[in-house]
Amino acid sequence: MLETISQILTAIDDFVWGIPLIVMILAVGIFLTIRLKGLQITKLPLAIKHVLANEKSGDKGEVSSFAALCTALSATIGTGNIVGVATALVAGGPGALFWMWLAALLGTATKYSECLLAVKYRVIAEDGHIIGGPFYYIEKGMGKKWKWLGKLFAFFGVGVGLFGIGTFTQVNGITSAVKNFFDPNMQHTITLFGMEYSWAVIIAGIILTLCVALVIIGGLQRISKVAQIVVPFMAILYVAAALLIILFNITKVPAAIVTIVQSAFGLKAAAGGMLGAMIVAMQKGIARGIFSNEAGLGSAPIAAAAAQVEEPAKQGLVSMMGTIIDTLVICTMTGLAIVITGTWDMGLEGVAVTTRAFQLGLPFPDYVCSFILMICLVFFAFTTILGWDYYSERCLEYLSNGNQKLVKGYRWIYILAIFIGPFMTVSAVWTIADIFNGLMAIPNLIAMVALSGVVVAETKTYLDSIAKK
Repeated sequence: MLETISQILTAIDDFVWGIPLIVMILAVGIFLTIRLKGLQITKLPLAIKHVLANEKSGDKGEVSSFAALCTALSATIGTGNIVGVATALVAGGPGALFWMWLAALLGTATKYSECLLAVKYRVIAEDGHIIGGPFYYIEKGMGKKWKWLGKLFAFFGVGVGLFGIGTFTQVNGITSAVKNFFDPNMQHTITLFGMEYSWAVIIAGIILTLCVALVIIGGLQRISKVAQIVVPFMAILYVAAALLIILFNITKVPAAIVTIVQSAFGLKAAAGGMLGAMIVAMQKGIARGIFSNEAGLGSAPIAAAAAQVEEPAKQGLVSMMGTIIDTLVICTMTGLAIVITGTWDMGLEGVAVTTRAFQLGLPFPDYVCSFILMICLVFFAFTTILGWDYYSERCLEYLSNGNQKLVKGYRWIYILAIFIGPFMTVSAVWTIADIFNGLMAIPNLIAMVALSGVVVAETKTYLDSIAKK
C-alpha cells in the first residue's frame, strides 16, 4: 500500500516538475525579458547601487530594502546551492550548469516583476504590519473574481513551508551534515522509536529547534535582523572557500568552461546521443536553477512587500539581485568547484560530491574542508527554515483572513516540525514538498502574464523619474 502511494506521488511529482512547468517558467521569463527590454542586464548597475545604499525611502513597510532582500535570500540560499547543484551535475553532466545560468538570467526578469507587484499591491493589516505577495496582487491586480487563485497559491505556500522546504528537508540536511562530520561511523548511538540514531543527530536537532524558536517567535523584525547578519556572512564564507578552489586550480578553469559549454549542447556525447544528452543537461540544469533561486515560484515577493520603499520598481531592482546572488554567484561557485575537480563523475551522490570537491580543491586537510562545508550547510539550511516560516505565516494569514491566533499557533506547530524533522525519513514527505513547490508557481505565473502591463508601466514611470533627477 505504502509502495503504491509512493509511486503515485512520484508520478505526480515528475509531471508537476516535468517539461510543461519548466517551459512555462522559462516562457514567462522570456516574455518579461522582452517586455522589459532586457532590464535585468541594462539596469544591473542601478540595482547594485540600490542594494549597496541600503536606504529606507518610504514610511510604509517594516524593514529596509536590503533587509527584505536578505530575508528572501535566507529562504532561497539553502541546501540546494550545495547538494542540489551536485545532484544536477551528476545527473545531467557539467552542461547542467550552463542551463542553470540561462534559467537565472531569464528568472531575474521574473523576480523583478513579481517583487515590483508585491510592493504595488501590498496592504496594511489592522495592527499596522504589512502583508503582500502573489495572493494580493492576484486579488487586487487581476480582480476579486480571481481571489480563488490567490487562495490556492496561499494554500500551496503553507504546504511548502510546513511539510517541505521549510522544515523536514532542511532539518535533515543539517543533522546529516553534523552526523557525517562528528559521528560518520555511528559509534555513539541511541535507540528511539525502534530506530538507531547518532547522538550527533539528537543534539543537533535539539539545538536547532531552540535556535529556530528564539528567532521566529520574534516575528519578521527578528528574522530580518538575523538574516542581515547571517546571510552575508554565510554567502561570503562559502564564496571565499569556492574562490580558493578556483584560484588554486586556475589553470584548469578554461578547460572546465569548455567542458560545461560542450556538455550543455551534447557535444561530448557519443554519436547519436547528442540530442538526448543535451535534453538531460537542459532539464536538470533548468529545474535545479529554478528550484534554487525560486524565480517565478512567488515566495520572494512576500518578503519584498515588507520593504520600506515607496517605488515598487526600486524594490524590484533590489530583489532581482537575489537570483543573481543565488544562482549566478553561489551555484556557479559550487558547479565550477565540482567540474574543476571532476567529482561529478566519481560515482558519488549528493553532498558527498561537493565535499570531495572541497577536499581535492583546497590545500587543507580533509577534515578542515569537511568542517567548512558542514558549517556552510548548517547556516544555509538554518536561514531557509527562518525564511520559509515567514512566507508560510503570511500565506496562512491571507487564508485565514488575518486570524493572528491561528498564525501564532502555527508558529508552534512549525517549531514542533523542526523538532521531529530528524526522525522523519519517509521519502513521500520530500515528494509532497516538491509537488507543493511546483504547484505554487502556476497561480503566480498566470498573474505575471496578466499583470505584465502594470510592471512595464511602473518601470517606465520610475526610470523616467530617475532620468529627470
